[in-house]
Amino acid sequence: MQIGNLDIILIAVTTASACALPGVFLVLRRMTLMSDAISHAILPGIVLAFFLTHSLSSPLLILAAGATGVLTVVFVELLQKTKLVKEDAAIGLTFPALFSIGVILISRYASNIHLDIDAVLLGELAYAPLNRLEVFIADLNPLFLYVILHIQVLLQGYFSFSFDLGPLSLYVMGGLLILNLVFILIFYKELKLATFDASLAATLGLSPVLIHYGLMTLVSMTTVGAFDAVGSILVVALIVGPPATAYLMTDSLTRMLILSVIIGCVNAVIGYWLAYLSNVSIAGAIASMTFIVFVLVFLIVPNRGLIAIARRHIRQKWEFAQTMLVIHLFNHEGLPEAEAESEVAHLHEHLQWEPTFASRVVKYALNNRYVSQKSAQLFLTDRGRTIAQQALVQ
Repeated sequence: MQIGNLDIILIAVTTASACALPGVFLVLRRMTLMSDAISHAILPGIVLAFFLTHSLSSPLLILAAGATGVLTVVFVELLQKTKLVKEDAAIGLTFPALFSIGVILISRYASNIHLDIDAVLLGELAYAPLNRLEVFIADLNPLFLYVILHIQVLLQGYFSFSFDLGPLSLYVMGGLLILNLVFILIFYKELKLATFDASLAATLGLSPVLIHYGLMTLVSMTTVGAFDAVGSILVVALIVGPPATAYLMTDSLTRMLILSVIIGCVNAVIGYWLAYLSNVSIAGAIASMTFIVFVLVFLIVPNRGLIAIARRHIRQKWEFAQTMLVIHLFNHEGLPEAEAESEVAHLHEHLQWEPTFASRVVKYALNNRYVSQKSAQLFLTDRGRTIAQQALVQ
């Protein structure tokens, strides 16, 4: 595997892992739209920080974007607390306003700089490895520089003054991944309690508001950290997609966190190779793979998948019809009209069913040994009689 390919995969996997961890709590809190709002609303913070530093690699960009993300949350909650608009409307009002301010600032004052609208919206993982983290050893000390110069002469120029430590995005997202992981490990109980029962958390002396803003700060910092490498569209996909997929697979918060990270990494790797083989956008391929995996899990996951639900509904339909049949036979058992009421040929008339449906219900009940058939008559078995009695009692 080429070094460039490996760098891209490592950046994608690290970004997916960093985004999945806070994304779990956004999904559980039903605040997934907030990730989209933050990913767009932090733009003016990035632009203002760039105007101050004139550098796209300055840590101030992450801090400013994080502050803007928290400001977005504050505006949304202030609008929501008025009771005049709901949360979705508050989000829809807040982030377009902030995002448009950022777009205006870029188009007016930074139109000739790399900080353009296309990069903000789309991102490009293929270019992320080009921004390297280099350490220039000559900058450490003047005396050391003097020694290095003489060593270079002795080595006839075959000496490098710098060390290439790898893509800068990998270190940024790796640091954010560690920060998210440490925050969740330290405040796991508080996050869990505030997520599922904020009132109980407040009663126990915790501060759900403080935990909430701490989580939103992490979401903001993670979003801007991934901004330059993958763009806001893929950030939203990585924050929402893997946790939503894991949510369908488990009821355990711990397992959901682990599954979200695994699913995000798998989506990133498969999406990259699909993009590489098909010569398409890497960010688009990963986002598409995130959606495909979600749809597959949504369809086939046991107990909760759409196929499992459909099969359960069909089974319930036949079980209900079977119960109606045994109750019908039980109510007429031992009565003069029992023989007429239990004739297979006329059963659909008594129960007001279609003939084909009635035949299938009889076959279903025979297979389950709820009834037995002698000639053209149906008779309850002990098992069927018990089911009828239990149904009538309920």
